[in-house]
Amino acid sequence: MSDATHLYAIAIGSNRPHGRHGRPSGVVAAAIARLEAQFGLFDASPIMLNPAIGGSGRDFANAVALVECGLDPPSMLAAVKSIEREYGRRPGRRWGARVLDLDILSWSGGRFDSPSLTIPHPRLASRPFAIGPLAMIAPEWRLVGPLTARHLATRLARRRALG
Repeated sequence: MSDATHLYAIAIGSNRPHGRHGRPSGVVAAAIARLEAQFGLFDASPIMLNPAIGGSGRDFANAVALVECGLDPPSMLAAVKSIEREYGRRPGRRWGARVLDLDILSWSGGRFDSPSLTIPHPRLASRPFAIGPLAMIAPEWRLVGPLTARHLATRLARRRALG
């Protein structure tokens, strides 16, 4: 924990219903409210429905939230993993179905590397379900050198259009 306040971009995803929150879009909305209750919610993207990747089989509801807090990255990772467990997330297949998935995409402190966490998220630039919502709410957020969320989202959209 530090005295400085940091801004974190948190990706939120769900592709399994939850007994209390209903369909995946309801789980994502509840997770945004949960992040707001624990941290300061700076902004959140609209919830988007996206096709599944890998072997998860079910389509996802996704959003990105910007939260403010004084936690360092390892402490923030522990906090979001704790929230996932509250929603019934259990360790399992990498691409399996999940009630809630929270990933740290970026933070205001720049690059961070440890054995358990890399910020910015190493696959952020290739994930339209993460970079798109981030670009909606923080288009000028610098992610890779001079490249902003908007630049990476545009680049990814072009690549996808070309096939």
